[in-house]
Amino acid sequence: MPRPPYPPPTEAEIAVVSEQLGRPARGVVGIAARCVCGNPVVVATAPRLPDGTPFPTFFYLTHPAATAALSTVEATGQMVELAELLQDAAVAERYRAAHDAYLADRATTGQVPEVAGVSAGGMPDRVKCLHALAAQSLAAGPGLNPIGDLALERAQWNPERCRCAHPAAAV
Repeated sequence: MPRPPYPPPTEAEIAVVSEQLGRPARGVVGIAARCVCGNPVVVATAPRLPDGTPFPTFFYLTHPAATAALSTVEATGQMVELAELLQDAAVAERYRAAHDAYLADRATTGQVPEVAGVSAGGMPDRVKCLHALAAQSLAAGPGLNPIGDLALERAQWNPERCRCAHPAAAV
């Protein structure tokens, strides 16, 4: 069952996300996960950006420390091991359910034919981007996306321990 749409982001939240990304935030429809200090960690993004570009990545990881930690997991070759877990039927079934939930969550903000059936991170059959998978795990909570959950564990990063560059900028 899809979660309801996130409340629209405030100007202050968009400013924090833009600072995190080092560029203007685009298509943000809500804050899907936060640091313990209140700063955004994951944004929910419209399936079509303001310039008309289709954008399948509904849950987008923005927090620099989280992004760096997951980049380290990817760079150390752990994606191959995580992808091999999909050979287990139970893991593959949960991963497909995470894909279906992703599509349902994105559908709460609109339908874009160009990205119909496309989620993120390689779901439902591959492991392609741990950032996207971890973003879904952070937004949905543990237990939905088994690969995203494991990626977060291996990243040794947790939103319950603030690592924001500017904790006082909390929204």
